[in-house]
Amino acid sequence: MDNRTKDIQKITLWGAFCNIALTIVKFVAGILGGSTAMLADAVHSASDLVTDIIVIVFTRISGKGKDKGHDYGHGKFETLATVVVSLMLLVVGAEMIKSSYQQIRSSVEGNPLPAPEMIALWAAVISIFSKEFLYQWTVKVGKRLSSPVVIANAWHHRTDALSSVGSLVGIAGAIALGGEWTILDPLVGAVISIVIIVMAVKMSIPALAELTEASLPEKTEQKMLEIIRSVEGVRGVHELKTRLCGHYCIADFHIVVDPETTILESHETTVIIERKLREEFGEETQINIHVEPSDDSL
Repeated sequence: MDNRTKDIQKITLWGAFCNIALTIVKFVAGILGGSTAMLADAVHSASDLVTDIIVIVFTRISGKGKDKGHDYGHGKFETLATVVVSLMLLVVGAEMIKSSYQQIRSSVEGNPLPAPEMIALWAAVISIFSKEFLYQWTVKVGKRLSSPVVIANAWHHRTDALSSVGSLVGIAGAIALGGEWTILDPLVGAVISIVIIVMAVKMSIPALAELTEASLPEKTEQKMLEIIRSVEGVRGVHELKTRLCGHYCIADFHIVVDPETTILESHETTVIIERKLREEFGEETQINIHVEPSDDSL
């Protein structure tokens, strides 16, 4: 297992331990405190734990590198994990909306909800601080490692923190105002659910683009072309094709050289191009170069 995979698994395990503790605390607080929002929050933390397991399994596979069956490596397993994590968020958001709707409907029909207890309020406070800290730590590691799945998992922590902020507002309002205002608890739960679904969609779009072989952004491709053209001996470049494979990119292109250039000189030119591209886009960048003579060879 390489160092990158070890770092991903380490931060994910810390998140898993935190999610186990928070799930237990929230379920107990939600039941004893009679809070729908806190029970929904507990389900969210439980889903975070499931996604932690998914991240650990898939990143272990993606860290294997190239083998006989995967010439380009296993990087897309990490992207697939990002999609799975996003789908988990969508399911959680939908379930939370359903539960909140049932509670709201019951309240509107003349069945006021009981006001939550203070234990639910304190559980929300604990969750907010712990999950926001976990988000900041995880997203920092994700950006350092250029790992979309770790960043997606960090947002799982952030949405849990946001969920708890909403729970705090709803629970506090229900406790302070009582009576018909206890509907604030499930109303806030519904709003939180919508936020979670929006974040899930935003995270899934780039991952799905990668799985469907989308090209790198035009700005990135233009930077590649500038680097290639800057190498001495390159008269032109065309047929640039790019894509992502997990945290690294793949680039295929043709370069045009002087027809009098020897095979050895052409090889040295490609080596320089590869070195410059990897310096800019990462050591794991995979590059395939086809060399062509310029038209004055005709």
